[in-house]
Amino acid sequence: MTTRDRRELSDESDRNVISLAQSACEKFPAVLGKVAIAAVGGYGRGELSPGSDLDLLIVHDGSLTAEVLSEFVNAFLYPLWNGSRAVDHSVRTKNETRVAAASDIRVAMGLLDIRFLHGEESLVSAVDTDAKSDWRKNFKKHWPQLVASISERRSRSGELAFLLEPDLKEARGGLRDINTLRAISQAQFVPVALDRLAPAESLLCNVRDALHQVSGRNRDQLLFTEQDKVASALKFVDADELLLEVAKSARAVDYVMALTVHRVENLEQGFFAKRRKPTLVGKGLYLINEEISIASDIDMGTDPGIGLRAAATAAQRGLPLSIEACIHMAEDFVNLPTPWPRQSREDLVALIGAGEFMINVWEALDQSGLIEKWIPEWGHVRFLPQRNALHRHTVDRHMLETAVRATNLIRQVHRPDLLLVAALFHDLGKGFQDRDHSEYGEVLIAPLALRLGFSEADAQVLATLVRHHLLLSTVATRRDLDDPLTISFVLSHVDSAQVLELLHALSIADGEATGRTAWSEWKARLVADLVSRCLSAMSGITPAPQLELTPDQILRSERGALSLEIAEHEGNYEIEIISPDQVGLLSAVAGVFSISRFDVRSARTRTVGSSAVMKWIVTLDANAAAPDPTVLREMLERALVGEIDLTNRIEERIRNYRKRPVIPVAPPVVSVIYDIATDATVLEVRMHDRPGILYTVAKAVSRFGVDIRAAIVATLGAEAFDTIYVTDLQGRALAPERAVLLANQIENILLTH
Repeated sequence: MTTRDRRELSDESDRNVISLAQSACEKFPAVLGKVAIAAVGGYGRGELSPGSDLDLLIVHDGSLTAEVLSEFVNAFLYPLWNGSRAVDHSVRTKNETRVAAASDIRVAMGLLDIRFLHGEESLVSAVDTDAKSDWRKNFKKHWPQLVASISERRSRSGELAFLLEPDLKEARGGLRDINTLRAISQAQFVPVALDRLAPAESLLCNVRDALHQVSGRNRDQLLFTEQDKVASALKFVDADELLLEVAKSARAVDYVMALTVHRVENLEQGFFAKRRKPTLVGKGLYLINEEISIASDIDMGTDPGIGLRAAATAAQRGLPLSIEACIHMAEDFVNLPTPWPRQSREDLVALIGAGEFMINVWEALDQSGLIEKWIPEWGHVRFLPQRNALHRHTVDRHMLETAVRATNLIRQVHRPDLLLVAALFHDLGKGFQDRDHSEYGEVLIAPLALRLGFSEADAQVLATLVRHHLLLSTVATRRDLDDPLTISFVLSHVDSAQVLELLHALSIADGEATGRTAWSEWKARLVADLVSRCLSAMSGITPAPQLELTPDQILRSERGALSLEIAEHEGNYEIEIISPDQVGLLSAVAGVFSISRFDVRSARTRTVGSSAVMKWIVTLDANAAAPDPTVLREMLERALVGEIDLTNRIEERIRNYRKRPVIPVAPPVVSVIYDIATDATVLEVRMHDRPGILYTVAKAVSRFGVDIRAAIVATLGAEAFDTIYVTDLQGRALAPERAVLLANQIENILLTH
């Protein structure tokens, strides 16, 4: 059916209702001038589907006796009740209607679409005027109830775009949401992008009409058994194409709803506040009305990475990208170079690693066509349905859900960036006929990983993870774990403990995202048992290797003088420091970098003889000046002799950081790694990145009375992973109990800072 068809159905019902109302008035002439019939809700909008109810309001002036009014209503309604359509009606005076609307948001919203049909028109006009005026006036009071109703529907009916048997009306992104957005728009507090909803509403209405026709029932859930019939009625190629279009429409609706709700909830002082002053939160990025926006004068040609930077910033703060930012990025889009710069790759990982807060930001980018521009491979799986009883979601949403689940496991792996990327793209090979999705996913992910800027080795790990993401769960549930051949079979596909660690986490995330039918405590135990047996047959995961020194670095370290060199590379700065070693050197350098607003992306340090060699890669905070070697050297010299109060200045920066909106993150984890390849004790620190981490860790180690022989620092997306080699003052590894005590002490300090 089309909009015209729905209007004709409505007109036909109007004629029937008006005719019956006239007949009832002729039987009871006492009601003339004292009663009116009005359509409300969907009928009021003239949007009748084949199975829709007739929503009617009978308004009277209160002067009629209860007996006369009752007889008139029965005379009017009995023929309707005997007809083919269900009737939902209410009988009220103008004041009773106003009271009902004040206490029941469904009544209030239904009245926003009131339409006169028959009788005393002034009664309907008065109700209409009151309804719209009161809605605007009482919107703040109605808002909590409105939000609660949205949340309740979504909890009950799920998300239309990602369900395999969706409810076209009640599910998130469905027709009920469109009506809610219309109501919010009529309150006139925030702009609502209703123009974006017209194509979606047309499609969803057409599908619902066809469903009513083929099923012969007033039901809005599109079941498997009826999808092919509905697709045929609407001339789609098949049910998959139908569900694809439904998903596109639902996500357009959901995007507008999420943005609108955010805007309403972030208006201050009773919805009448002035716009907040923009706050600079990154290079070219501003926080405006609790949305991340891009500076209007930004040149995308000179800064093509700003889109991913904006997305990562928004997701990590739990905030949306403004619709204006997305439009700006889409209209002035400039693609990233190949391979991507390191910072853009890290921004992508930080975006993925924001957990559930990533979903809305990703959706905003996807709605604007930006995801496909950055990652063309995404286009094939976008909205791709999975008509599979095990799966609850479309392919793209399943992969997003898997990435969300993976964020809960990043403390359990040594390469959280590889886990997150593998989780997001593990089903990239789905939807290609006559191709195994795991095998084809391996073909797709390898070149994509290289394009994103990963090394050849990392690309191979990602390819292995995608190719074998079902391996552990399949083997654990179908093979005898006591059979040595079972373990050999797994090890023939997984060549290192680190890859096995990642594959285990990916299996958990994928299973949990699929649902209880695919993942249970029983299966989780079997997979964990299989992984444990495989690890026993493998060598363990070795710590990150210490810095390999060049002959030139060794020669300069022997001079015993402080030197500092800076080189710019891909928008980052590489800083090499060679210095006489002393207690607190690492914490001093880290502290100077922190108060200079340099964000450490990676670092490798190593003590050789009486000197230390350090190589740092840093990015600049939005408020930081470009590093000057003379200034940095002077600051370092002053810090080493205690002339700069690093502790207070860094704690102030941490306090300022905590004032920002941030997402919930897992607590820090500090582990002791026993490695027979070195005579040092190795500490691994894993936590969410923030200012001052390395300074805090290095200072805690120094106060414990041990030496730092080497440090390897990595920032992977929004996660910091630091490896510290320490010895006692005699140059020996720490006793196990002392090493554990040190690790616990560092962990407690990081928890409280």
